[in-house]
Amino acid sequence: MKARYDSYCGLNCGACPIGLANETNNTDAIEQMAKDWEAEISDLKCSGCKTELTAIFCTSCAMRICAREKQLEFCYQCDEYPCEKITEFRNDKAPHHSAVFSNLENIKKKGLEPWLIAEKARWSCPDCGNRFSWYTDTCSKCNKELYNAVEEEKNLKV
Repeated sequence: MKARYDSYCGLNCGACPIGLANETNNTDAIEQMAKDWEAEISDLKCSGCKTELTAIFCTSCAMRICAREKQLEFCYQCDEYPCEKITEFRNDKAPHHSAVFSNLENIKKKGLEPWLIAEKARWSCPDCGNRFSWYTDTCSKCNKELYNAVEEEKNLKV
């Protein structure tokens, strides 16, 4: 199944460590994540939240379920946006969740394809082009220090 990087809430599934490991067939990373999160390897198969193959963490996502029930492509299309679900998600302790409002605004203003192009550049090493995930500190190919979701969260407007 082809990976899909856009999500209902505005996360970039292409920067998810689970999705990236699946896409690159990095079985060592998948096995390590399964061990770290006390999950089965089969629970970490994912092609993005808008596909039918989603990781255990995304299958029961309230925003995914809600958007599908309302037949919406993005949460910002809902009359209730921003609702309590996405606001709590944006304000939880996971730094990569902090970008959802900003990402949805960019998708709404610029369109999906331009956003996907910008996100691919955003989550690729500026020196060698190697893709990386939300919490990667250093490029695995060239050792460049990376601007990850932890650093990005500090610069996002609330």
